Amino acid sequence: MAGRIEAALAELGITLPRPMPPLANYVPYVVTGRLVIVSGQVPAIDGEVAITGKVSRGVSLDQAKQAARLCFINVLAHLKAACGGDLDRVQRVVRLGGFIAAPSEFTQHALVMNGASDLAVAVFGEAGRHARTTIGVPSLPADAAVEVEGMFEIF
Repeated sequence: MAGRIEAALAELGITLPRPMPPLANYVPYVVTGRLVIVSGQVPAIDGEVAITGKVSRGVSLDQAKQAARLCFINVLAHLKAACGGDLDRVQRVVRLGGFIAAPSEFTQHALVMNGASDLAVAVFGEAGRHARTTIGVPSLPADAAVEVEGMFEIF
């Protein structure tokens, strides 16, 4: 029987993908005490980065928000693995970090990251409200337009 979080995902039309393996020498998540820290995830579909380039230079604001949302879906896939397949173990989204590949004159990083933050709240309700850091960077692995990492409290 699907749990509460799985039901919320289904209602949103989201099926979690198979977790993407790391692109380099790191682990996709670490569980320490009651915290799960999920490494940065790119906007990948079936193991391929789907949204590449720089925001405002070939990647629209709407595409970038979708990229952040897709990143968070990939974060959730690793979180589910870290929770032994049971996302109902998540007590709260503690923090999200967003990295936006954009030129130096771009200033709407927060709007891009809302793609991930809005989904966190849609999935987890009030427990999805989180602290957040969003920064612009000149480039990301595999030319991804966005990367999102997360920290979660579990029981």
